[in-house]
Amino acid sequence: MTTSRERAGTWPYPRHARFEKALRAAAATWFQAQEFPVNERTPYILAAWKDWTKNIILPEVAQYIRDEREAHKSQGKPFPLHRFIHHGLSSQAMMFNLMGPLVLRDDLVAIEGVLAKSGIPWPEGAVTASFEYDDREVFKEDTGQPTSLDFVIEGDDMPRIFMESKLVERGFGGCSVFEKGDCDARNPARDFSLCYLHHLGRTYWELLEKHGFLCGPMFKDSTCTLSNQYQFFREVLFALEKGGYFVLVTDERNPAFHAHGPEGERGLVPLLLSFVPQSLRDRLADISMQQLINAIKDTGRHSWIQQFEQKYGLTEATR
Repeated sequence: MTTSRERAGTWPYPRHARFEKALRAAAATWFQAQEFPVNERTPYILAAWKDWTKNIILPEVAQYIRDEREAHKSQGKPFPLHRFIHHGLSSQAMMFNLMGPLVLRDDLVAIEGVLAKSGIPWPEGAVTASFEYDDREVFKEDTGQPTSLDFVIEGDDMPRIFMESKLVERGFGGCSVFEKGDCDARNPARDFSLCYLHHLGRTYWELLEKHGFLCGPMFKDSTCTLSNQYQFFREVLFALEKGGYFVLVTDERNPAFHAHGPEGERGLVPLLLSFVPQSLRDRLADISMQQLINAIKDTGRHSWIQQFEQKYGLTEATR
């Protein structure tokens, strides 16, 4: 007769805690090597939020982000830096570190092949990119922080490529109304008036209906799918409304999004994709941080990528 503790060791799928532990160790080691001040109890987090620029590998990228924030501020537009941007495992900082150098060096073409293999067409004409892209009109978000995508690649015309990154996260952001106890998570697919956000004038459910999401399992479920995975559907809808493509970038070591075992693949990505209408699947892509790293390395033009691998606990054999 085995104990539950013994059986836990035979679970055939990877555990998130082990992945996070390794990532924390890598971040702490990198900060220590740079002699940056860190939190005494959590050495994988910088000592203070104001030290966030030390979480960015290249100083010129940190300065670029500062300049972008100031430019947005002068135009009355938000450019939010996350509350934990100084955390060594911040996905926002990771995206700045990975894509920022490509923007500054005008070398976005370095990742074109990765996107093409996933069925995402490259924009035509002069290609530009920016971080923290938003548009309040899409969901009628007239107050508060609007829906924002981590990174967008644009050409002279459509399509836009909207990218969202996840590093150590265990999932996508849920609905704050539900989290605050102001909603019972009853599915409003048959009656939009059940949703407080719909009552405020947000168009989430209207756009879910418009794009065919309510013709499948999302309509049949007794609980609101958005209550726990609100961010995923909001960002997918945003990309669709903009006539673009949605690309999710995850760390392939993170089992929360992809986990392989004897029963096949599990994880949030295959689960959530099952809610996306089949006719829209070619507008979405799921690629790994490791695929992007390998494409950048293959160019031979970016020596900083070695520091990136060290900071995030990746070996030379990223492939």
